[in-house]
Amino acid sequence: MTPRTEESRKESRTGSGPVVLIVDDDPSVRRALRTALRDERYQVDELEDGAELLPRVEEAPPDLVLLDVLMPGLDGLSALAGLRERHPDLPVVMMSGLATIERAVQATKLGAADFLEKPLTPERLLITVERALAFRDLGRENAALQAERGELAGEFQMVGASPGARGVQETIRRVAASQAKVLILGENGTGKELVARAIHAASPRARGPFIKVNCAAIPRDLVESELFGHERGAFTGATATRKGKFELADRGTLFLDEVGDMSPEAQAKLLRALETGEAERVGGSRPIRFDVRVIAATNKDLRSEIGSGRFREDLYYRLAVVPIEVPALRTRVEDIPLLAEHFLARACADNRRPRLKLTPGASAKLAAYDWPGNIRELRNLMERIAIMTDAEELTEAVLSSYLEEIPSGAVDGNGESTLRARLAGSEREVLCEELKRSGWNVSAAAKSLGIDRASLHRKMKRHGITRGAES
Repeated sequence: MTPRTEESRKESRTGSGPVVLIVDDDPSVRRALRTALRDERYQVDELEDGAELLPRVEEAPPDLVLLDVLMPGLDGLSALAGLRERHPDLPVVMMSGLATIERAVQATKLGAADFLEKPLTPERLLITVERALAFRDLGRENAALQAERGELAGEFQMVGASPGARGVQETIRRVAASQAKVLILGENGTGKELVARAIHAASPRARGPFIKVNCAAIPRDLVESELFGHERGAFTGATATRKGKFELADRGTLFLDEVGDMSPEAQAKLLRALETGEAERVGGSRPIRFDVRVIAATNKDLRSEIGSGRFREDLYYRLAVVPIEVPALRTRVEDIPLLAEHFLARACADNRRPRLKLTPGASAKLAAYDWPGNIRELRNLMERIAIMTDAEELTEAVLSSYLEEIPSGAVDGNGESTLRARLAGSEREVLCEELKRSGWNVSAAAKSLGIDRASLHRKMKRHGITRGAES
């Protein structure tokens, strides 16, 4: 067969739709298929030999191939097998005038999108082509969505291999695919927003918006407007209609941070919205429905807040379908060097600084610190060091100039924290024992434990330890 020029191929294609490549040795079959396809605005290209299929696809990839089974030279099934190795996502519809179940099964196993028996009717041909192209588009969209979810979920992945970190990671994995409301609990700086974003990124709502609301920052008289929006003229200063956070988060995720700081009035309005799935804008007269997944977070003990009457019990159970407790960094000691390296590498890259190596001595010194600001404090420290230091390595000596609160005595010769070693049992018991032994001299007890006075005071406050406390 004489190869056609690019100009003649373009002329043959004509049309504005997807490109269909017909491979059949029978000119009358090609002509009938060409006519039916062009009538529906498909572009058409043709071959009469299966041996030319792969080179043609490499040269000018079509959107779909119509491939005859029986041809002189290379038969259709052999051509299909070769094509699948190089272009596994290209839809191929097999055709045969001597169709058998065995051939159809074989074609399907080789990856054919469909199998048509000759003679073909235009209706059957067009339905099959349309369905094969639609299935291809669906596969591409699904692959893109999965890649996007994977990228987003990776971006917000929780770094760490401690039992606490692994437990949170597993819960995120399980809950992400559901529609369940999630309540994230933990101290300030532990990464509660990171957990919320990871759930959203790994969920079917990943392509929708992620809207964050800091409940503690909303003035009491503006809560309803902030959450549900307002109509123009609803109150002084309402010069235009404004959508609320629930509307903005439609088909996505609404993250209610610091939900424990909501006023009783705001809690009642939030509860009603969660129960009904709708709300009215301030000054509006019709309810607006929304499709929103709510994830809430707080650093407060909501059960204690319920007991004291500061938080509604019914709202708590609405929000805490799946509670997630994010552990404090001091309970994830083995994760501290991993996190430090992660933040240090990112800070160096973001600020175009030479990459710093974290030495074992510096890692041990970081692990000995109490980290009252949790992960946020560690991240900020690593960024400050990446920007300010000219050292090639982050050593214990370099670290000491940025974090003077960690005493050198906190790390022994084996790079292990004296405090960590002594806290194999109950931290409270060890602290009480040491304080009693030192006659409740906080400075002496802190020195003996290998921590500073301020850290010991924080631990005493956390455990409710006062002079004369029993261990």
